[in-house]
Amino acid sequence: MKTIGLLGGMSWESSIEYYRIMNETVRERLGGLHSAKCIIYSVEFGEIEPLLIAESYDELKDSLSSAARSIAGAGADFFLIGTNTMHMFADAIEEAAGIPLLHIADATGEAIVKADLDMVALLGTSVTMEADFYRDRLKDRYDIYTVIPENRTEFDRIIFDELCRGIISDSSADTVQAAIDDCISCGAEGVILGCTELPLMVSGCEVPLFDTTRIHAEAAVSKALDE
Repeated sequence: MKTIGLLGGMSWESSIEYYRIMNETVRERLGGLHSAKCIIYSVEFGEIEPLLIAESYDELKDSLSSAARSIAGAGADFFLIGTNTMHMFADAIEEAAGIPLLHIADATGEAIVKADLDMVALLGTSVTMEADFYRDRLKDRYDIYTVIPENRTEFDRIIFDELCRGIISDSSADTVQAAIDDCISCGAEGVILGCTELPLMVSGCEVPLFDTTRIHAEAAVSKALDE
């Protein structure tokens, strides 16, 4: 079994889910007392989030690259970035680490292709929804087109002010559901929960949901087991 590296802590609420899903998946596939071999570097999100808000991207990239080098130095065979948004620096972080990165958009794109869909809603932080690093990767590599909601700044409030703090409110859940409904009315055949905290709030939908946390974690186990 290969050793999985997880660059987590963004936020630790979702990193817990990564750890749980990876270990549960290994146990389901191998049985007995088997568990995932993993190395976790959990960043201090109180230092990371202000850099993202201020768009201090060079400092942010350097900080995450340093963490990735630590993961590689600790013996990981490959690694994950346990957040969708920070994949905006995926190439630089992978280069700094010197070990392969399992990209969250690739794992998600393969799941969508398997479901035979080509138009999906993408929900996440405003950066994830608006920037090209995620949407273009899905389009160029998997021929998947994305629809994004209009109230994108509201998603930042829900994610950073609530979900990352362990708060799940009915009013915010209604806001997210309304955004999903609007995207479906615009032709979305499925919904990417493109923030690793969103699965804490969204559990059901009339179209397929693509939980990026679970998809990413299960793909990591498959890679670790050479499946």
